[in-house]
Amino acid sequence: MKKKRCLQLFYIVLTIVTLWYLNGVLCIKSEHGINQARGLYYQPKDSIDVVMMGSSHVHCDIDTGLLWHQYGIAAYDYSAAEQPLWCTYYYLKEFCKYQKPKVMVLDLYSPARFKDDYQYKWLGENLYGMRLSMNKIQMLIDSAEPDQIENYFPDFVSYHDRVLTLEPEDYLYPFNISDRLRSFKGFTPYLEVTPQIEPVLDETSSVGVTVKSEIYLTKIIEFAQENDIELFLIVTPYITSSEDEKVYNRLREIASYYGINFNSTNYDYEAIGLNFETDFNDESHLNYWGAYKFTEYLGKELKSRFELPDRRGEEGYETWQQNFEEIASYVEQNS
Repeated sequence: MKKKRCLQLFYIVLTIVTLWYLNGVLCIKSEHGINQARGLYYQPKDSIDVVMMGSSHVHCDIDTGLLWHQYGIAAYDYSAAEQPLWCTYYYLKEFCKYQKPKVMVLDLYSPARFKDDYQYKWLGENLYGMRLSMNKIQMLIDSAEPDQIENYFPDFVSYHDRVLTLEPEDYLYPFNISDRLRSFKGFTPYLEVTPQIEPVLDETSSVGVTVKSEIYLTKIIEFAQENDIELFLIVTPYITSSEDEKVYNRLREIASYYGINFNSTNYDYEAIGLNFETDFNDESHLNYWGAYKFTEYLGKELKSRFELPDRRGEEGYETWQQNFEEIASYVEQNS
């Protein structure tokens, strides 16, 4: 009987370990949002002072390594491609399970550009990095129509094509994920150079925020206030349009009503020092060199608007210095 129970226990443990390993091998690894969400769970508890949230404009345009190196700001880009505000709301709730940020910087590109109540193109990137919880399930319910949920939940329904595309590093991923993600702070530099035409900004109308976006922006604001998080609403630099600017004008009105800082940096190209010939990866994202300039500008804005500690030299913040060095090495090797 004792031998039988030992065998049962052995097979239970073997099954659990096998499932853990296969999940690590087959899970999607992506720096369009999945790794940003997954990396949260490997950060030192209550170490992040500034959380950057929103669309890919965040993790492509805000250099966490540079914020650390120049200003001592312990920041994390907790964002995903085309993230709608309802996903941001649940991301914020998830983030606050593990961290107590002093400031939340929220990029508002997505509610200006994407107006559908259900946005499927990048939904997987917004879902698959988050651990299973009621918070994640509620986010999925608010993000997908009932007949679409089976396409996203549980996560392993997305793995069916992975067997054909596995790389050698996938087989080691379950064992080195902690080392890989502990120093990852979300920033993913782009290195292409694509000249752009500077937009003309003269729009004065204020319309275009959808009901769903406005509801969830209000939820974000109220949650932040309840948790003593200062909000800074921004628009990162890109080739904007008149239709987008109408939305930002309305969002500025909402921010003003709540007494929240709002800065559409498309009006600050000169102050940032952007060069439209050299600083864009594409019309929507800065490249590394543009992100460097914008991050310098944003760091000054953060230090002037909020009381943020300089964490350089503090015990427990070694991974931010490692993040800075890893970004510098990546750019040197690939540019």
